Order: sequence, then structure tokens, then C-alpha cells
Amino acid sequence: GFLALFSGDTGEIKPEVRDQINQKIAGWCEEGKAEIVPGVLFIDEIHMLDMECFSYLNRALEDSMAPVVIMASNRGMTRIRGTNYQSPHGVPLDFLDRLLIIATQAYSEDEIRQILKIRCDEEEVEMTDDAMDVLTKTAFETSLRYAINLISTSHLVARKRQAPKVDVVDIKRVYSLFLDETRSVQYMTEYQDEFLYNEIPAGQGEERMAVDQAS
Repeated sequence: GFLALFSGDTGEIKPEVRDQINQKIAGWCEEGKAEIVPGVLFIDEIHMLDMECFSYLNRALEDSMAPVVIMASNRGMTRIRGTNYQSPHGVPLDFLDRLLIIATQAYSEDEIRQILKIRCDEEEVEMTDDAMDVLTKTAFETSLRYAINLISTSHLVARKRQAPKVDVVDIKRVYSLFLDETRSVQYMTEYQDEFLYNEIPAGQGEERMAVDQAS
């Protein structure tokens, strides 16, 4: 059973095999031949988990070989998935009490500029200082993710006009082509009546039906 784990066989590991492995490793640790180093488990969007997942994590964290678990969420007070109860970050209170909460702060403009420079280096995009200033201002006023998406698109525009570097004109061009969240919401609000399957407020649909029948 123990050797089957290292023989290349595929499939689910049986409970008895897990117990044998745990006993063997525990023996090695007592003899000083091995040391257990906990791993790290990162769970993003923790508010997407339901009560069953939290129950499993709650029990798993009590194990002596449990990894260090890092969770991230961008929610405030929200409903725990699968229930009608609200909780901070969508995490049950009894589970939240076991966590160390790290407060985060918004990026400063200088930090945003540094992140964008690193992203440009990763994508091998050369950008002028003026264009970087405009892109930093755009990220500060909209979102960092939106500004990062503009790097590759502005690079394509610069290549089309055979420019060696991305300039301000390229940033403005892609900014006019691709909407950020705020402008998208404004656009949808302004033209929502012209889209198909627009949701009709309660009561308004009955009034329209009455007018159609009368006519």
C-alpha cells in the first residue's frame, strides 16, 4: 500500500494508505530523519465558498499537518453563499474568529506607476514618460486592472503606426475605444432602452399592456 504511492499508479489514495504514510512520516520526524514544513494554500474570492466548504476547512485546519491558509476577499458585509445570513466578507463568524485579518490600503500614485512599469517590462513594451504619466493617471482615476489591459492594446496601436515606443496618442486612442467600468455603466444607463430584453420596472409593464390593449 505504501509503495503504491511511488509506483506511478493513478487514482484516489485510499484512507489506509494515507494512514500508513502519516505513521511513517511521524516516525521519521521522531527519529530526526525528516521535518514537516507546512505548505501554503491561497484561496482567492473566499466569499464564493459555501457552508460545506467552510465546515471542511474548519476541520482541516485543526490537523497537525495543515498548511498555512491565506484567504482574500474584496467584499464587505455580504451574504454567506447558500444561506440567508450576512457576515463580514461572506465568512461565517465562527470561522472568521480563527483568522488573522490583514488590513489593506489603496495604492498611491507612485506605487501604481511602479506596478505599471513592471508590467511593461514583463510584456516587453517600451513607453515614453509622458505616456506613463497618462496611464498612471488613468489607473488612479479608473482601476489598475483597466490600465494594465491598456498596455498591450496601446502597444498594438503604436506598432500599427510604426512607432518604437507607446506615446500619449496611443493611450488616448485605446482609452476612447475601450470603456472602463464607470463609463460602461453610464453608457448602459443612457442607452438601456435601446437594448433587447431590458428589464421593465414593476408595474410599468402592466401599464404598457393596458395602453396596447386600449389602442
